[in-house]
Amino acid sequence: MSTLNSTLAGKVVVVTGGGGGIGRAVCEHMATQGARVIVNDLGVTLAGDQAGVNAVDVVVEAIRAKGGQAVANTMSVTDRTSGPAIVEQAMDEFGQLDIVINNAGIIRMAPFEEMTLSNWQAVFATNLLGAVYLSHAASQQFVKQGSGSYVHLTSASGLIGSTQQVNYASAKLGIVGLSSALARDLGPLGIRSNCIAPSSTSRMTELTDNARKHLLTPEAAEKLRLARLASMPENMAPVIGFLGSDAAHQLNGQIVGARGNELYLYSQPRAVRDVRSSGGWTQDWFAENLAQVWAAYQTKLDVITDVFSWAPA
Repeated sequence: MSTLNSTLAGKVVVVTGGGGGIGRAVCEHMATQGARVIVNDLGVTLAGDQAGVNAVDVVVEAIRAKGGQAVANTMSVTDRTSGPAIVEQAMDEFGQLDIVINNAGIIRMAPFEEMTLSNWQAVFATNLLGAVYLSHAASQQFVKQGSGSYVHLTSASGLIGSTQQVNYASAKLGIVGLSSALARDLGPLGIRSNCIAPSSTSRMTELTDNARKHLLTPEAAEKLRLARLASMPENMAPVIGFLGSDAAHQLNGQIVGARGNELYLYSQPRAVRDVRSSGGWTQDWFAENLAQVWAAYQTKLDVITDVFSWAPA
């Protein structure tokens, strides 16, 4: 185990959605750094349907085979009783809890006008409420001990924009609000909360990329392919592990992007231009002033490939 000088050595971490993709890579990476891992995964497909393989046991056995410490948890994060139960398991198994990685997520794509209520509810239940339930349960232990760290996985789909992902984008932007509020409320108590928007290759990104490939030029499609190749889950895991560790003590309430060997610090919503009327608001005043004054400051409605238009390093 590579625990020499590791700021993760001895830490206890919960990783939701740890049975595959980025979640599995994070579990295995943090274990090699000496962390003790609760691997949580219900074992479902991207659409939220039950899968046939108990992936969480595979990950736990892989970690143990390399000398690491890990235990399985197969509770659904959508069940609000699962948060307290996962925290209780961490305390029972390892006697502490230091880091929560809110990674679990599903995706159900459709044009907005065709998006069903069930698709909204399923994505919100897993991607947003699942993080809320576990974060709330963990906060009670974190406050008690005066330390702790959250890393929430958000997405450029919500931060920038994508297509046919209105439910997913809304949930992932909600994660940013959750993290920001936790950072403000709990930061003075020694608890940190940050977001990461990783560009990675997984079953989920294959689905989303296939859905929008007809919108891309051949050049843009090739750059996206290179970005995915450079951003395998194993490449993303060290960044997530760092954000959860004590080495990132100076980062709180931030949004980090990762793609290939590139890292980004995202801006966050702030007023960029004000306009005032000494005589009060009128429809004529709006028509004469707002469009002209704000024209250069309005946020362009890009999609992800417009913003990241180059192949990653």
